[in-house]
Amino acid sequence: MNNGLSSSAPPTLYIFIDEGGNFDFSPTGSKYFTLTCVSLYRPFTLHTDLDTYKYDLIEHRLLPRIEMEYFHCADDNKHVRSRVFSMLARSVPHASVDSVIIEKQKTGPALQPPEKFYPKMLGYLLRYAVKKAPDVGEVVVITDNIPVAKKRNAIEKAVKTVLASMLTAGTPYRVMHHSSRAHYGLQIADYFNWAIYRKWEHGDDGSHSVIASQIRSEFDIFRKGTRHYY
Repeated sequence: MNNGLSSSAPPTLYIFIDEGGNFDFSPTGSKYFTLTCVSLYRPFTLHTDLDTYKYDLIEHRLLPRIEMEYFHCADDNKHVRSRVFSMLARSVPHASVDSVIIEKQKTGPALQPPEKFYPKMLGYLLRYAVKKAPDVGEVVVITDNIPVAKKRNAIEKAVKTVLASMLTAGTPYRVMHHSSRAHYGLQIADYFNWAIYRKWEHGDDGSHSVIASQIRSEFDIFRKGTRHYY
């Protein structure tokens, strides 16, 4: 049956995004804020393995939490976490993960509102991810559902601005906000971001070392010590 899709068409690049830390810029807030993206192409072969593992947990009554609907690194127990990280190390392509690291105390007040912060930081992240991608037929950026309109609008603005400036004229792109329950891609991004955040915030690189070859970049945005007042 002809479904109208050409096997010779350039592939669609899916970019799944997750974040770590909080938006409390006071001394009681997290030291770092991280933005991480995973760049993937279909077929998503790992999705089948994760689905199988989830139902293995159900059938053997080994769920890490009551009514587990999806994998969430911070909530999963250490046994599930270890198994999932091993799956990521085995199945996620090498050098497909990028992250921007923000030391929050170096973020000036003018840059702290979400409508200022997200376009700047997400812009850095996406520029690198898209620059490293080969020719693509379309770019689809997917984030978790965002209840705050101001933050959602800021993210959409950042994504559209960067993609419009970097993609070949006429290359389509979309921004989508879906529940992480609906996408293993978002759950994978959550796991990678958790490992990166743990390394920077807590000095714990145990999980990070397992999936290090999948991580292409960790850009410490204020690495020179400059306070930014954009």
